[in-house]
Amino acid sequence: MAQRAVNMLEVQNLSKKFDSFMALDDINFQAQKGEIITLLGPNGAGKSTLMRCICGYLHSNCGKVIVDGDELHDNLIPVLQKLGYMPENTPLYPEMKVLEYMQFIAGIYKMSSSEQNRQFEIAISKLNLQPVLTQKIGTLSKGYRRRVGIASAILHQPQLLVLDEPTEGLDPNQKIALRQFLKEYAQNALVIISTHLLEEAEALATRVLIINKGKLIRDTTVKELKQHAPKGDLAQLFFDLTNGAAKNVE
Repeated sequence: MAQRAVNMLEVQNLSKKFDSFMALDDINFQAQKGEIITLLGPNGAGKSTLMRCICGYLHSNCGKVIVDGDELHDNLIPVLQKLGYMPENTPLYPEMKVLEYMQFIAGIYKMSSSEQNRQFEIAISKLNLQPVLTQKIGTLSKGYRRRVGIASAILHQPQLLVLDEPTEGLDPNQKIALRQFLKEYAQNALVIISTHLLEEAEALATRVLIINKGKLIRDTTVKELKQHAPKGDLAQLFFDLTNGAAKNVE
């Protein structure tokens, strides 16, 4: 009998409260390697909270996160070794130079010299960091800081890559290059990004999870969304979905 493939990620009945505010309300989904999932929703919908719970940064009030068959909080270190995460605010050390920071991150993951050299070459090339390697992070533009954050998230080649608003601050050419890189990366990994930009989901996602007021209201694809959009207007459909005006859309 063929063995059932293990999901790269399972989110089961996940809920998170901050005092009396329900930030996430019974979220459920599964995902496999090869997918690029876009968490789409208005500001404050719960996208970043969901990412933080998936990455172990926040503890949920109930529910489970299972990564490659391992429950997150019972196997925290092994799970984190498989995971790369870049938060929305891209926390970096401004006094460090870019290459120094990358070496610092590689040290955290106990990467060998040969592994460092190999992964540095990939990250620097794919994210076009060569011009700023000797520059202090605090002097970088927002776009370059985002790229340094992404580089640090992929250095150890995680099987689950979680990026919060990865294209924020990038110019159009940089966005196109990053999207192409993420498509290549997702061939052997699961990539999850958050955005409130419909164009991002349309250009990148194989699957779209729409979150509103802490609830997962749609698990679908851009193609399926377009089929229900009035005159192909995704913006109008998104407005209707997140304002309760499209309850019958499946």
